[in-house]
Amino acid sequence: MHMHQAQVSDAAMIAKEGRDFHYFFTFVASSFFALLVFLIVNVFQKVRQTPKLRSVAILVLGDVGRSPRMMYHAESFAKLGFDTYLIGYKGSKPISSLTSLPDVRLCYLSESPALVTQIPFILAAPIKIIYQIATILYTLVFDIPRPPEFIMVQNPPSIPTLALVWLVGGITGSKIIIDWHNLGYSILALKLGETHPLVNIAKRHVHHHLFEIIFGRSAYAHLFVTNAMRNHLEQEWGLIGHKAVLHDRPPSHFHRCLPLEVHEFFIRLGCSISPSLADFLPSASLPYMTQFTEVDGFPSYSAASALNSLSTPSLRKDRPALLVSSTSWTSDEDFGILLEALKLYESRARKVNLTNSENSQSKHDSKERRQILPRVWMVITGKGPLKEGYMAEVELLQKNWQYVRCTSLWLEAEDYPLLLGSADLGVSLHSSSSALDLPMKIVDMFGCGLPVCALDFACLPELVKDSINGLIFKNASELAKHLETLLTSFPSSTTLDSLRTTLQRALQVPLDVEHRVHNHEHQEGDNWEWGSWSENWNRVVKPLVVRDPE
Repeated sequence: MHMHQAQVSDAAMIAKEGRDFHYFFTFVASSFFALLVFLIVNVFQKVRQTPKLRSVAILVLGDVGRSPRMMYHAESFAKLGFDTYLIGYKGSKPISSLTSLPDVRLCYLSESPALVTQIPFILAAPIKIIYQIATILYTLVFDIPRPPEFIMVQNPPSIPTLALVWLVGGITGSKIIIDWHNLGYSILALKLGETHPLVNIAKRHVHHHLFEIIFGRSAYAHLFVTNAMRNHLEQEWGLIGHKAVLHDRPPSHFHRCLPLEVHEFFIRLGCSISPSLADFLPSASLPYMTQFTEVDGFPSYSAASALNSLSTPSLRKDRPALLVSSTSWTSDEDFGILLEALKLYESRARKVNLTNSENSQSKHDSKERRQILPRVWMVITGKGPLKEGYMAEVELLQKNWQYVRCTSLWLEAEDYPLLLGSADLGVSLHSSSSALDLPMKIVDMFGCGLPVCALDFACLPELVKDSINGLIFKNASELAKHLETLLTSFPSSTTLDSLRTTLQRALQVPLDVEHRVHNHEHQEGDNWEWGSWSENWNRVVKPLVVRDPE
């Protein structure tokens, strides 16, 4: 009897909690709906105002400071004299070359309430989307005094931004530019899994991706990060509007570092090097000698003479090879490939160096000495959900390693190009969730004159030319062989030097003849060309926004 009463009491309590949650959810949804109606009414009032010429609103539904392509767009618009409103979430510090421009205004969106993060995704998602709709519309309607001439939106994410700019553009007359970075459903699948109901809704098609084709098919202009993406969307969706491929490029301050820059960078980085890593690297004596550089003449100079001398730092002959990989630590990058390749390199370096040590007992065996594989410091930059698990595995592995150290670093935006410009080789594990986009990390590396070993996928040859500006691998074994090929005889590796020379030559050739780079495609072979972000943007985007093409 008592048990029955307890069960009835528990059922009543559960029912009451269910009703309370239902009332709460209904109240929240009704409140946001009322706010949405209010905002839409104000949007209609904007119809009476004509869009302001030479103005642009750039919308990125993410951390503004971690959206380099959209920051570069904003900088290019501002340099043309456009009133530029960059809309997104506050997080990492935006690049200084952008924030120093007088025509740029950062419009930060407010985050959804903390309560939303504590409830299941299936419930949190609609609340978050409603909140995003309200804040984005509020920013477009109230924060910007007059409707902008252009609204540029990054895709993905698709929901709700594509629908919102489609609505606002249709009401105010602003011209919509969609910058296609990837496909929305493929990014959603990375987070939730291919079988998740929301992914199926986003992906459901009869040869179409429902949401994106409804709100993204027609726009004033479509920009694409690859030729593969342009061809795919043109064939599958029949896009309406101007269409142009704008391959990613780094800004002009990305460059190969001079020894003095490397020296100053590692002086600043020195305090963050752990004791165990310091034991692995060559000894340093700051400020005259870092793990990678030394002032000419030191230590024969006294401290005073070193400070007053005109000698400039040079790269140390005994430095390790510095390898860099940037990752968001998500499932579209298989970090296990890199770990396995480093294990294979460690094993190979032990064998090769032991053999050479035995053979080099002959005084004249200099040829064998040149084949020794160097020590490698593998630096991983970036933040993401899988970082802790992988780095814990790394720590266990490298306790017994002699020739390899792998560490993670988080750098400010201004230090990242200095690391790339100081490194010897880049590694990309990006596999592309759609096989239609290219990794920005390789673009940054090329901008710093850094050759790359890249994991192969469908459209990678648009960026990486095998044996010309980098090497392509399919698995850990191939990556390990590439590392051995490129690092043998380091720092005097002819193969690595050849790749670096190709990059430096491409960076120095201005793209001033349009017909040589028709449709912004890379050229093959020795005529492979690069160009800066500004050169590409001015040739591809400027004609679309300064005046309507014929």
